[in-house]
Amino acid sequence: MKRVRKVVIPVAGAGTRFLPATKAMPKEMLPIVDTPTVQLNVEECVASGIEEIIFVTARGKSAIEDHFDRAGELEALLERKGRKEELAAVRRITSMARFVSVRQGEPRGLGHAVLCARDAVGDEPFGVLLGDDLFVGEPPGLAQLLGVYERQGTGVVGLQEVPVGQEHLYGIVGGERIDDSGATMEAGKSRTLRLSRLVEKPAAGTAPSRLAFIGR
Repeated sequence: MKRVRKVVIPVAGAGTRFLPATKAMPKEMLPIVDTPTVQLNVEECVASGIEEIIFVTARGKSAIEDHFDRAGELEALLERKGRKEELAAVRRITSMARFVSVRQGEPRGLGHAVLCARDAVGDEPFGVLLGDDLFVGEPPGLAQLLGVYERQGTGVVGLQEVPVGQEHLYGIVGGERIDDSGATMEAGKSRTLRLSRLVEKPAAGTAPSRLAFIGR
C-alpha cells in the first residue's frame, strides 16, 4: 500500500458567504489572529507527513500562490533591518512543502475541482482537505484519518457529531463501528465506522445518525 504524500486543497470558490471581506481577498487568506486560514490548513498537512500540496485555484486567487512563494524583496528588506524572526517565519512558509497549483476553469462544484488535480496527483492515494473546517488536536485531524487508512487499507472520511435537530443541515452517514482489524464492535467502543449509507441533508426525523461529513 502506497503512503499518502499529496493533499488536494480546493480554493477556487468565490467566498460569497464572507462578503464584503472577500470582495478583493480570497476567503482562504482571511487570518485567524495573524495567520491566514489556508496556512493553518497547510501546517496540518505538513504535521501529518504530507510532502506536496496541490491547490485547485481560479481567477482572483493569486494571493494564495504568492503567499507560499518566495518574496525576494521582502526577505531582503527584513534582512537589512535585522528582523531575523520575521525573516525566518517568511522563509519557513515557502519551505514547508512542495506547492503545485492547477486551475478550475469554471465553477462546477467540489467533485470537479478535485478531478482537476488528477494529473498532478497521478496514480497514488491522496487526501482532500477543505479550508472551511479548522482542527486543533494531537495528532492532527488529517494524521488521524491517515492512520485509519493505513490500518484498514481503504478510503476514509472525517466525521463529527452534530447537535440534535441540526442533522438536516449536513450530509449524515450510517454504519457500524469496527476495530482495527475491521471486525464489528459494540457501539461506543470504537471511533471508526464502516459506512453503509449517506443521506445529504435528511428530512427531520429521518437521519440515520448524528454523524456528519466534515472537510477531510
